[in-house]
Amino acid sequence: MSLRIDSHHHLWQYAEAEFGWIDQDMQVLKRNYLPADIHTELKQSGLTQSVAVQARQTVEETRWLLSLTDNWDFIAGVVGWVPLAAPNVAETLEEFGSHRRLVGVRHVLQDEPDPEYMLQPDFNRGIDALHRFDLAYDLLVFEDQLPQSLQFVDRHPNQRIVIDHAAKPKIRQHSFDRWAKYMTAMANRETTFCKISGMVTEADHKTWKDGDLTPYLDLLFDVFGPSRLLFGSDWPVCLLATTYSRWVETVRAYCSRLSHDEQKWVFGKAAAAAYRLEAA
Repeated sequence: MSLRIDSHHHLWQYAEAEFGWIDQDMQVLKRNYLPADIHTELKQSGLTQSVAVQARQTVEETRWLLSLTDNWDFIAGVVGWVPLAAPNVAETLEEFGSHRRLVGVRHVLQDEPDPEYMLQPDFNRGIDALHRFDLAYDLLVFEDQLPQSLQFVDRHPNQRIVIDHAAKPKIRQHSFDRWAKYMTAMANRETTFCKISGMVTEADHKTWKDGDLTPYLDLLFDVFGPSRLLFGSDWPVCLLATTYSRWVETVRAYCSRLSHDEQKWVFGKAAAAAYRLEAA
């Protein structure tokens, strides 16, 4: 059976104190989102596996997500959080390194007040430590952080790096050229992948239409190609602007112009390559 993977979703047990980024305009997110919920969405959309991505920057979160994979086989991988800038990051990676479902690590760089944070020596030593465990790194940044991100990627030419949410282009403002310039440069680094995810929440939540996304998707497919583009839902955050099924169908409709094999890359094979996923 071919892989059909949602490469990016979250799970959480909601507690207001732990999710300060969920504000009063995000009431739909103020509840628990657990494996049974996403499993239903996957099945209804014809997807078979997923990658759960950290939503809190704690080691406990990573442990919790990995524990869920013991009972939910469809979660093929976890992108967790570890203290990459800490002197003992190797010890933390050692704790998780033997868990076959840990496939990557992410730090929420978009929330760091210092745009140069990702260039600091201690953080980069942490990234270097990922090689030993064959882990990918998920790069979560805003478009405005792309200049620093390109420098960061160039420091790690052998590290698989997965750009989350297409680096959050300013779709709502119809801004394109600067984002396109840096994403083209990113795509020239052969170990860099990109997720087709999180785009609708960068568009107008209430009025977006497929055509608003087309220039951005055209650029991504032109420079990365289907073999380095991963479908992801960003569920449940996507619910701020769309339903799960509508987002799946939006991407499928765009990809209908591709060959069957190219579509298989976007909806599974690219995620398996980026994260070294095992078939369910």
